[in-house]
Amino acid sequence: MPNCKVTAQSLSEWFATEQGNYVRAREDAFFDRFVSDIFGYNALQLGLPEHDFLRSSRMPLRFSAGNQAGNAVRLSCTELPFASASLDLVLIPHVLEFAEHPHQILREVERVLMPEGSLLISGFNPRSLWGMRRALGCKQGYPWNGHFISLPRIKDWLALLGFEVAGGRFAAYAPPFRKAKWLERYAFMEKAGDRWWAVRGGIYFLHAIKRVPGMRLIKPQWNERLVSKLLPVAPKLNNKITQRNKHNLPSPWKGEG
Repeated sequence: MPNCKVTAQSLSEWFATEQGNYVRAREDAFFDRFVSDIFGYNALQLGLPEHDFLRSSRMPLRFSAGNQAGNAVRLSCTELPFASASLDLVLIPHVLEFAEHPHQILREVERVLMPEGSLLISGFNPRSLWGMRRALGCKQGYPWNGHFISLPRIKDWLALLGFEVAGGRFAAYAPPFRKAKWLERYAFMEKAGDRWWAVRGGIYFLHAIKRVPGMRLIKPQWNERLVSKLLPVAPKLNNKITQRNKHNLPSPWKGEG
């Protein structure tokens, strides 16, 4: 039988464990680097209010929101109380795998993002040692009770909503040991994983941009018969000017001759 002794009652509680600290350190590094390079005015983090993943953002208005206590704004992630095209950045750390309707959350995020706005996603990779631990072990407690969504499926959902994937990466290649000493012992797998089995990291990060089709230039429909009649005018005018110059006649243009 799977060992179910250790069961965190929330993802934030799990992040406080030695196993969770290993993952959180990699999440902090990714979000700190990416959010500092995304510019705008309004940034929103959905979920995990105890962990400020927007702390490196340069946007003047940054806040967290979610359906649990501790958020600056209490809301339902499937019905965001924000105006359409009002946010420059939305960050959803491990929200989709614990949501009943993850695709609807992405629809709402697409609605509230401005054109060219950025979406940052983090999730557990089912095609990894961490995903194998969930599939073969006990599914009680966080994060193992979540529904790990594969990266190709997330990309398909984003493409249907008009997002363009701009970048991302994998992390947490060590086996999901509970103790920090064992995780540190397998730290060599981080660099090796990036090089040899990049898609097998325990977690993945994704940066997507909301694309809106641009305006199409409408060209005038020229009448070919009219154009053919207009073209000879320039040569005839040049011939008249040439004849006037030949006979030293005054120019018809004001200010000349």
